[in-house]
Amino acid sequence: MSAGVSRVTVIGAGTMGHGIAQVAAQAGFATRLFDLDAKALEAALERIRASLDKGVERGKLTDQERARALLNLHPEADLSRAVEGSDLVIEAVREDLKIKQDLFLEVERQVRAETLLATNTSSLPITQIAAPLARPERLVGMHFFNPVPLMELIEVVISERTAPWARDLAFEVGRRMRKQPILVHDSPGFASSRLGVVLGLEAMRMVEQQVASAEDIDKAMELGYRHPMGPLKLTDLIGLDVRLAIAETLHRELGGEIYRPPEILRRKVAAGELGKKSGQGFYTW
Repeated sequence: MSAGVSRVTVIGAGTMGHGIAQVAAQAGFATRLFDLDAKALEAALERIRASLDKGVERGKLTDQERARALLNLHPEADLSRAVEGSDLVIEAVREDLKIKQDLFLEVERQVRAETLLATNTSSLPITQIAAPLARPERLVGMHFFNPVPLMELIEVVISERTAPWARDLAFEVGRRMRKQPILVHDSPGFASSRLGVVLGLEAMRMVEQQVASAEDIDKAMELGYRHPMGPLKLTDLIGLDVRLAIAETLHRELGGEIYRPPEILRRKVAAGELGKKSGQGFYTW
């Protein structure tokens, strides 16, 4: 196992949380997936089973690897039981600073002093998330990418207060999960979101200005720049509400028109067009 880590807890069974739980279980960690919503937990388990089945069909996993991953995975609707004895707790809840701070304060009261705490935030400052903690040095960013089982990158984000052991352990766990970690210092949007959001927001403005259709804008990046997925389809996959929250954070922290959310994004979120998870975004799913 990775140094000192055998038990992992993932908090939040949504789009990112269930994917993180899957790769943790596949890596051999005893993995608890926590969510207060029993239906969300069951839906997450169904998605994980379907993902593992697809991996077997495509020859990426053996039947034995699939079975071991499922044996390693344990749903839990009680937070204290979910984090009990954990070596690493990864938070994957809504992009809201107060929610994340309150969650980590609660977790910190229930875990051992040496437990590593990690946030999957894609834009909020690690320093601010860790600020209320008694031991802020043990919190790092572990920013995974959607879909988690397929995407190789993980950003390990550190603040000035992050302890070297926490940074190193996050790298080791990331590699165990078969990810390629990169080190990023705490800054709004880190490396990936800061660049990716600019591209996505500009693509939305092009739709607003009727420069081209969403499909053709995506094709331009897929065929012309070898992107595996165009920025608008990627936005649908991530969730338009998530993209909006990230853009608002970056605009507030960094300023500049390039981060100002386009009106088309605000309108779609207000109308409940959140992308794949709602069935409608820039595409119909």
